[in-house]
Amino acid sequence: MSIDDTIQTLFLELHQNPELSNQEFETTKRIRSYLEKAGIRILELGAKTGVIAEVGQGSPVLAIRADIDALPIDEQAECDYRSKNNQAMHACGHDVHTSILMGAAYLLKAQEQDLQGTVRFLFQPAEENFNGALELIDVGALNGVDAIFGLHNNPALTINQMTSCAGPFSANVDRIEITVTGVGAHAARPEAGVDPIVIGAQIVTAIQTIVSRSISGLDAAVVSITKFLAGNTWNVIPETVEMEGTVRTLTPQVREQVKTTLKTIVENIAAGMGGKGELRWFDGPPSVINVASWVELAKKVAQQVGYEVIDVEPSLGGEDFAHYLHHVPGAFLNLGSQSDYALHHPKFKIDRDMIMPAANYWFELAKAALTTLHSSLNSNPKNSPENSSEKNH
Repeated sequence: MSIDDTIQTLFLELHQNPELSNQEFETTKRIRSYLEKAGIRILELGAKTGVIAEVGQGSPVLAIRADIDALPIDEQAECDYRSKNNQAMHACGHDVHTSILMGAAYLLKAQEQDLQGTVRFLFQPAEENFNGALELIDVGALNGVDAIFGLHNNPALTINQMTSCAGPFSANVDRIEITVTGVGAHAARPEAGVDPIVIGAQIVTAIQTIVSRSISGLDAAVVSITKFLAGNTWNVIPETVEMEGTVRTLTPQVREQVKTTLKTIVENIAAGMGGKGELRWFDGPPSVINVASWVELAKKVAQQVGYEVIDVEPSLGGEDFAHYLHHVPGAFLNLGSQSDYALHHPKFKIDRDMIMPAANYWFELAKAALTTLHSSLNSNPKNSPENSSEKNH
């Protein structure tokens, strides 16, 4: 069976048998089986789910990551390989990412003796929960790694298109919870209480001024309230309102500015109207910060293997690949998957013809990156990419 046939088969198996974040036990077994068939060594580092494997020997070490988890969505896509699992679907294309990385692993294994170092494959769990990267880092997946690459499919691009950019590529993704406490009362006698619904509505309106009036027009930020719960009947003013939402920013400075302003708005509006407001902030993954030199290499190799390179602005979507870039330099990029539906949509369906060309691209990029690392390390270790001022801390 050809490598193309092998990874197409893997894709179908993964798509039909999706597993949610931190539950990827059968997926892990399947990935291990495919790696073992090719004689690719697996590193036993103690991860509960996910697989870490290598080809090549010695230094430098390049890591390539693919995510493996699915989403809690019932699939509605029209295809003969739909998910067999209720409330589980690869609606973000992680099955594609895994198949692409497996193809690259097979191609690199075939040329293992010629590699100028080691390529480490990170088949990462729980990207959708934003904790999978941290779990692999904790077990030592980045030990000895000099640079790292990751990708995500982009349904808005055709399968011959690639995009990335230096600097911020995705957003800081934070979750917020707001509790407004008033004094319950009969709806016919609101003056006897403190209405948290009115306070909450004022807070929601005021929050919209954070981006429009507190943040520079040159900086990107989004503050969205997505959940507003209050009361349980028609004639009683409740005591509390519960809200949830998300904040998206590109830089640490704007992130902190939004947090401070949001806290001030919540607490002061509530207090000014006789109630109490509490903000709870939950840090999500930070922004993906790509290193310029690695982005340029990724674009150069993409053009060499036939991709059209598309210029792109940073996205306010989230990606836990950012955690890796706080330890080693690297780049994250998008490859076109040409779907009529967006990521996370129940009818999302990629063009499977993207898989083998993408695997070949990873193969060529890995070789080029190893050559770059090898040359830099041998010529002047102090000037190697992993020791340069572009490294993220």
